[in-house]
Amino acid sequence: MHGNAGDEGRASGHAPDDAHPTRDAHDGHAVERAPGHLPRQTTPPDLRPDAAVRRDVGVIIVAAGSGSRTGSTELKQFRWVAGKPMLLHSIQAFHRRADVAQVVAVLPRSVAGDPPPWIFQCDVDRLLVSVGGRERGDSVWSGIEDLDDEVEIVVVHDAARPLVSDATIDAVIRQARSGTGAIAALPVVDTLKEVDDAGRIVRTVDRAKLWRAQTPQAFPRDMLERAHLEARRAGINATDDAALCERLGLPVVVVRGSERAMKVTEEGDFARADAIAQLPE
Repeated sequence: MHGNAGDEGRASGHAPDDAHPTRDAHDGHAVERAPGHLPRQTTPPDLRPDAAVRRDVGVIIVAAGSGSRTGSTELKQFRWVAGKPMLLHSIQAFHRRADVAQVVAVLPRSVAGDPPPWIFQCDVDRLLVSVGGRERGDSVWSGIEDLDDEVEIVVVHDAARPLVSDATIDAVIRQARSGTGAIAALPVVDTLKEVDDAGRIVRTVDRAKLWRAQTPQAFPRDMLERAHLEARRAGINATDDAALCERLGLPVVVVRGSERAMKVTEEGDFARADAIAQLPE
C-alpha cells in the first residue's frame, strides 16, 4: 500500500473539523500532535518550499525495521529522542530544503496504513507513506517506485540517524548533482584488529583508507535504479546503497559526515543522542 500522507491521515479516522493540534503524552513528554489531514496553511513556514527553486530531489527515509535490538516493544523509529519522535527529525530536516520534491517514509506494513498523527507535522504535500519490505533493499526499492517522475537525484537516509545536519545533506546532494554517488562517512580513528573465531588477533588492519559509512547517501536516479535492479535480479542484499553501486563499478565518493549522525541501535543510544543534540553542530 502506498499513499499520499494526507490520504493516510484521512484513512486513520481523524475528523475533518479537527483543525487544531491536540496534545498527547509520549514517554512522559507532552507532544504537540497535528491532525492527520493537517490543512496546508498549518504547515510550519520553514517547511514550505520556495516555489522559485527547482524541485528535483526525492528522499527515501528507511523506517521499516522492527528495532528489536533496543529491547522495547515500541517501534524504535517512533520513540521520542532529542525532543521529538525519531522519524520526525529526518522528515522535517529534508522538508527544510526547497529543492526536495518529495519525501517517502517507508514504514512497516503493520503501521503504514495508519501512521502516528505526529508524522503529519511537516509539509504534507511533499510526504508519501510507503510500505517496507522484508529486507532493507526491498524497502528502498519500494521507495524508489513511489518517486515522482520529476525526481532526478535520490537521497536514501536511515531514520535511525535522526540528528543528521543540514550541511551533510547539502554536501551529498551537491556531489550527486555532479554525476556520482555520494555518501556521508567518517574516517576510522581507532586501531583495527582482525581476529579469528577464537578471538585471537590475526593482524592489525591498516586504517589509513578506511571510512565508516553513514547516511544520507545520494545518487543520480538512473544510477540508483540500475544498481537496485541488478541486485534484485542477482538476489543480492546489502547494508547500504553504495555497496550496490560499487559492485557494478559505478562511482561513489565519500563526503565527511558528522558524529551527530550517530545511529540509534541499542537502548543506551537514546541517551547518547539526547546529549549530542545539545551540542553545537
